[in-house]
Amino acid sequence: MSVQRRLHLGFAALLLLFAAFLVVQFAVGGQLRSGHEDTTARIAAAGRANDRVLQRMTDAETGVRGYQLTGDRSFLEPYQNSRSATLAALDEVVAGTRDAGVLRMAGQEGAVVGRWLEQYAEVVVASDQPGATVSLAARGKQMFDELRLVHEAVDEGIAAELRAEERSWVTVQRLVNGGSVVLVAAILVLAYLVASTGHRKLFMPLDRLGRTIRRLAEGDRSARAEPVEAVELRTVVDALNDLAAQTEELLAGEQARADRAGLRQAVAAELQDVRDPTVAAHRIAELIGVAVSDGGSGSVHCALVLPGTGAVQVQWPDGTRPLSEAVAGKLLAGGPGRVLTFDDGAIGVTIGGDADCEAGFLLVSRPGQRTWADGERRLLVGTAGALERVLRQLTLQHRQSRLITELRMLDHRKDVFIQTVTHELRTPLTSILGYTEMLTEDTADLSPVQQRSLSAITRNAHRLHETIADLVLLDRPDAAGFPAAPLDLGELAAMVHTELENAARAKNLSVGLEAEPCWVLGDRTQLQRALRKLMENAIKFTPSGGSVRCELTTGADGRSVSVSVTDTGIGIPAEDVPGLFTPFHRAGNAMDQAVQGPGLGLAIVRDIVSDHGGTIAVQSVVGRGSTFTITLPAVTAPLPESVPVG
Repeated sequence: MSVQRRLHLGFAALLLLFAAFLVVQFAVGGQLRSGHEDTTARIAAAGRANDRVLQRMTDAETGVRGYQLTGDRSFLEPYQNSRSATLAALDEVVAGTRDAGVLRMAGQEGAVVGRWLEQYAEVVVASDQPGATVSLAARGKQMFDELRLVHEAVDEGIAAELRAEERSWVTVQRLVNGGSVVLVAAILVLAYLVASTGHRKLFMPLDRLGRTIRRLAEGDRSARAEPVEAVELRTVVDALNDLAAQTEELLAGEQARADRAGLRQAVAAELQDVRDPTVAAHRIAELIGVAVSDGGSGSVHCALVLPGTGAVQVQWPDGTRPLSEAVAGKLLAGGPGRVLTFDDGAIGVTIGGDADCEAGFLLVSRPGQRTWADGERRLLVGTAGALERVLRQLTLQHRQSRLITELRMLDHRKDVFIQTVTHELRTPLTSILGYTEMLTEDTADLSPVQQRSLSAITRNAHRLHETIADLVLLDRPDAAGFPAAPLDLGELAAMVHTELENAARAKNLSVGLEAEPCWVLGDRTQLQRALRKLMENAIKFTPSGGSVRCELTTGADGRSVSVSVTDTGIGIPAEDVPGLFTPFHRAGNAMDQAVQGPGLGLAIVRDIVSDHGGTIAVQSVVGRGSTFTITLPAVTAPLPESVPVG
């Protein structure tokens, strides 16, 4: 499985585990907590209803006894009111409990209440001579004492049910918390595995690859990248090793050609500057013929394919009959470096014959001599090899030339694309901003959500407008010829400080300015833009409570002006500093912290400073802040204009 797939699966698993944690902790836990609260409230309501049963029955018993003792029916009013209230309270007790024992005891309590009402209270109330029912008083008291006992049992049952619910809730809480802890632990373990996989499979191989590239850049041509497991990097490693091997081979060939003497050097030199391919090929054939033929009586046939020119075939000396098509075809089909010996003693060597060097050949014959010394063979083979290497080099140069031409065309298309995109974006963006501003003029009929949406549209449209303006600045073909005039950088810095004061205050930042008159020659608008972008960057990357300081000084020799912008922000990793002023480049920690920006500001600052003959440098420590320093040529402050005397 590829590293990319592993990382994708790891991140997907992390998201699933995190979602499960949220579901367990908030959805399931919240639902269980709500159910527990409802159950507790229901049981507590049953307990309060049971208390009302005894209270209402006590009121009813007091009224009945008062009527029994006095015969005054006004005492029966509490009884009449309490009777229905008691029955309603009993119903609430039954509705509020789920415990079978409590329900059974509540039924007993209702039965006792019914007997007391039917066998005692109703009898006394129905009697016209309540005093005659004194004999029932003992029976009524006995039933009321029984009611108290059953009531206490119901109370104890409700309390036990409430305690059981609390114990059950504690158990559920432990299960939910335990599940959450398990999910958090799984998330941490999986995150560690994902990070470890990325470190082992990507970052460590990339670090080794970088060291190999540095060794190659320092001149160690034997350096090779170690094999890696990651499929994504294996192609890069193989390509780098192939490129290093080819480079080493080419350099070795160059060194070998430099060490060759006589013929091989002369033959190779003939192809270094080919103005007339036919003349060069004839000269090569002549050099080989003079060097190899016996007393110059031999003949040489030379066929070469020059990159960008085509095939050239010559014979030496003049007047030699052309080579037959059968022999030429046999040589061309021989393969690179193949040596063929013919019946008449001629010896031929195939030159090239692959994609990097089209097939050619050298054929030398010496009438009357059929044998060749080893040295002569090596000389001929070496000469053919030298020609083949030069032709391969010319092929590579030709391809490089074509590649450069294609890259220039791509760069031109890029410029045209940026110009087209910025032009095509500006027209609809102008309409968006215009209509948005019209809508913001009257927001009385808009809801708060619509007003916030309108504000978001306006804010992002302005942000896109600024990005387009930055692209236009970066795409300008030549900044020469800007309106240059003496100006005080201290004054520009003070203006920028004032403009950005509200933005700094909104982030609770302290922004200091130490500026002395510093005169330079330049474009006020461009230099003000450069200072503003540096200050905006410092404010953007500095957390709340930090500080930003801008300091302008003139060099000790008075020939330069320095502008330093220092912040206490997140800093820049060392590996990101070299590409910091490249368009669209963003530091890794800025992307990790989701700090917005297209990565164009510092590239624009660099271009503006470079256009004014200055330099920009940066010093940064991650977590402690950064300092950007602009150095510009200083000029003499202009004399104040004289005021004419009236």
